[in-house]
Amino acid sequence: MTTVLAAPAFGRELRRWRGLRRWSQLDLAIRADTTQRHLSFLEQGRSQPGRAMVVRLAESLGLSLRERNGLLAAAGYAPIFSESDMETTELEPVRTALRQILDGHMPYPALIVDRHSTLIESNAAFDLFFEGCSPELLRSPVNVRRLALHPDGLAQHVLNLPEWGRHVTEALRDRVRASPDPELEALAAELESYLPPTDPGPDYLGFAVPLRLRTAAGELRLITTLTSFATATDITLSELQLEAFLPADETTAQILRERARA
Repeated sequence: MTTVLAAPAFGRELRRWRGLRRWSQLDLAIRADTTQRHLSFLEQGRSQPGRAMVVRLAESLGLSLRERNGLLAAAGYAPIFSESDMETTELEPVRTALRQILDGHMPYPALIVDRHSTLIESNAAFDLFFEGCSPELLRSPVNVRRLALHPDGLAQHVLNLPEWGRHVTEALRDRVRASPDPELEALAAELESYLPPTDPGPDYLGFAVPLRLRTAAGELRLITTLTSFATATDITLSELQLEAFLPADETTAQILRERARA
């Protein structure tokens, strides 16, 4: 396969990603163990990148597997990372393991989403987040970020919506800044439109605050842990995210234990 015609496209993509990282050519050259001169030639289309060099640059830039395939394509190479359907036989062992993780987190809520926050699977405790939500928001495919912040969704029960909601949208904006995605950018703008204004007071600690959720059994205070599958070599798996909620106090833990027993 010839890559002569692909070099200009590769140079443009390389400059774009380097610009998004706000790195100089020297910064990237050091990270990729090459020279600034060689990197300059690559960006100008004066040198042909070898396949190994493209992979090394993509890794140095911290690109996702999907984005690495895109950089390879810009250089004229075939993609090296596959993208499987979650329902394929090959991923059945992974699906089984993920279900065991979700069930093992009981009695606390846990879920798995894809890169656009579409719900893939959840445990029984996550049903707590569905209570009182509009049926429209619960139709498949369910977007859990929209479910969380829409006025007819979980937001109506969130006691600290201005702060916690911005924790959600800021995390989404950070992802868009690192990996531009029109669909995620549109979602972030939509979610921000649902949030009431906030005026941080003297006790402001930032937007990364526990979720305070009003329920019939009392107020729940939940903290969140996020896990990604960083060593996966399949695009689908690499873009999954496990979100697990933990009780921030004993009262919350007791309510969730009693709810699970019931």
